Amino acid sequence: MIVRLPTVNRFARIAAVAVACAFAAGCASIADNAATAFVDPAKYDLYSCVQLRAVRQANTKRIDELQMLMAKARTGAGGPVISEVAYGNDLLATKAQAKLADDVWMRHRCDSETLPPDAPDAAATARDLNKLGKRRAGNQ
Repeated sequence: MIVRLPTVNRFARIAAVAVACAFAAGCASIADNAATAFVDPAKYDLYSCVQLRAVRQANTKRIDELQMLMAKARTGAGGPVISEVAYGNDLLATKAQAKLADDVWMRHRCDSETLPPDAPDAAATARDLNKLGKRRAGNQ
């Protein structure tokens, strides 16, 4: 016995797709706003312009990497779902951190032209400060 489901007319299918797209767009904007809730608003307040430049470059690199991984994951079976589950949250959080770093960059009035091109990055600055602290502790 073959059971046939009633056929849905073309208009109803188009309407269902439109509603799904509108709902997904609304969810995406909610997700973007919710991602900022998981970022400490004072995280970059004490960073210098040199450190902020390094953070901004790292965030840009990570966002590009995640978008590439998501695009690659979308090519497989069940790709969009796998892509969002595996990388979606990380991408949202990284974008929120990048926005926060950009806001602090503007607030501190940093300008990439005024920074020396050979200025140390944030990791090198932290290592130097750590070494200095160890030397001082050893001399006491």
